[in-house]
Amino acid sequence: AGRDIKSFDADGLAWLRRKAFGFIFQSYNLLATATAAENVEIPAIYAGLSSTERNTRAEALLSSLGLGDRMDHRPSQLSGGQQQRIVIAMALLSKPALLLLDEPTSALDVTVEAGIVDLVKDLGEKFGTSLLFISHNLGLILETCNRITVMYSGEAVETGTIHDVFDRMRHPYTQGLFRSIPLPGANKNTRPLMSITGQLPLPHERPRGCNFGPRCDYYVEEICNKDVVHMQPVSEHQGHVSRCLRIADIDWSAKPQFKNVHEEIKPGDVVLKIKNLRKYYQVAANEIFGGGDQRVVKANEDISLEARESETLAIVGESGCGKSTLARVLMGLETATSGTIELGDIIVSDVEIGDRQPEVVRQIQMVFQNPFDTLNPSHSVGSQIIRALEMFKVGKDDNDRRERMLKLLDMVKLPREFATRMPRQLSGGQKQRIGIARAFAGEPQVVVADEPVSALDVSVRAAVTELLMDIQRRSGTTMLFISHDLSIVRYLSDRVVVMYLGHVMEQGSTDEIFSPPYHPYTEALLSAIPIADTSVVKKHIVLEGDIPSAMNPPSGCPFQTRCPRKSQVSGDICEREVPPMKDMSPGHKIKCHLPQEIFDSMEEIFTFDDDAA
Repeated sequence: AGRDIKSFDADGLAWLRRKAFGFIFQSYNLLATATAAENVEIPAIYAGLSSTERNTRAEALLSSLGLGDRMDHRPSQLSGGQQQRIVIAMALLSKPALLLLDEPTSALDVTVEAGIVDLVKDLGEKFGTSLLFISHNLGLILETCNRITVMYSGEAVETGTIHDVFDRMRHPYTQGLFRSIPLPGANKNTRPLMSITGQLPLPHERPRGCNFGPRCDYYVEEICNKDVVHMQPVSEHQGHVSRCLRIADIDWSAKPQFKNVHEEIKPGDVVLKIKNLRKYYQVAANEIFGGGDQRVVKANEDISLEARESETLAIVGESGCGKSTLARVLMGLETATSGTIELGDIIVSDVEIGDRQPEVVRQIQMVFQNPFDTLNPSHSVGSQIIRALEMFKVGKDDNDRRERMLKLLDMVKLPREFATRMPRQLSGGQKQRIGIARAFAGEPQVVVADEPVSALDVSVRAAVTELLMDIQRRSGTTMLFISHDLSIVRYLSDRVVVMYLGHVMEQGSTDEIFSPPYHPYTEALLSAIPIADTSVVKKHIVLEGDIPSAMNPPSGCPFQTRCPRKSQVSGDICEREVPPMKDMSPGHKIKCHLPQEIFDSMEEIFTFDDDAA
């Protein structure tokens, strides 16, 4: 508003934070003992509002955000999306001029994210608030923002309108970001992701001249490193600027040259077979003190699927759908209530990890979501890989195992000197590479990858994804890829299983899952994918309500309480009966009561507008 923030004293900054700015952070800590309305009122106390005004504003905001019937609920009684809406209400209570959103949806499911995105887009018009959206999700930025600034190593490197930067990018780093994400058309064999080489420089190690120079494909000595690089105007683009001295010399329309093109690998024989798997938990009504009636949580319900050699089978769905429980049963951290899991000719569904033979443990390994928590901070990374080799009885002696450890470092494209480093000396992407090396140390038949790239930056994510694919091609490993990111699933998976509330709702090849006919839940999941491509036009489907509790699931079809197509089914069969699995085509199955004519009339979720750019 024309005032220099650097000149503000302590009182001025306090006013700024209480009245002028609102903050919505990536992770939030609501007061556990306070209700939703009381949490919203807390910042208003510091803003100096009266009790009556606080109550009135809190109730009005919560009602406008769809939480009018949740005002007396405490955080433990609310879903992640509902808690994030409370945080939004807290930020808006003082009617700020500027709302700062720092990765506000990264911890949310894609369907919940879609609802929050719709909400955020309406905020500016409804409250007259400017939004500053901080995110690495380019698809989300496309759906919510008017203008964008791309940052690298502490500097803005490109600024312009969304369409200018997305369609006519003029900085090599921006170009590198877009080549690192699985846009429509990307293919793991013919059009692989292209990660940015090298590492982000530390603040005290920034190079002379262009910060991005050492990683840039267009770097020229004595031009890019001669002096400080300032923002340059992009000709014919009003308000579009780039921190690059070679804008006019680069052919920005040139197609990328894909170096790592591969032939498609045909899946082999069935390695893993799951038949009628159920996993139930007995939970006391009063779990803290015991006693009360026993309740049953139906985490997995009648799951049947197969995975073949060299195949990537993706398992997708929202939080609470049962995909992580399925992974725990596979790994032996839980045992199945009924049904079977066959690994080759061995049944492992009723054998806990401690009772499994080392050979069986070796055959099923896992790559975890968070690379920061999966390594022992007290041991070097080399010793941790060697420990895995010892447990799997791989190698003749210590020297043989050490040599194998060094070859595993080679396999995950890390220098051999990293063997003596401690985990704290590695970046997130490097730690995840060590986790992959450890998982593949025993040459497993099946690797369960549980959100293995979701905690990584865009370019690092591309590098780790390509690494997993490369290792799988060479080893013939079967991969179960658990994710809620359908963009990456479309890129790397051969087949997809869609889960909801413990049930498999749809399964088939990737092409079949991403093309009609769809299960209504799959249709909503696909509609919620944020895609960083201005030429893509999506059908807009936002699911109402939250996923029901597995302790008290709805009768009939598990999806019927949120299904946008329920009205197209005659009668009340959706409320009464669990639908049977329908064969839509060989290998493509859908669990739904919709009549065939509705499936036949379904249209594509994604279409392309050739004139959009």
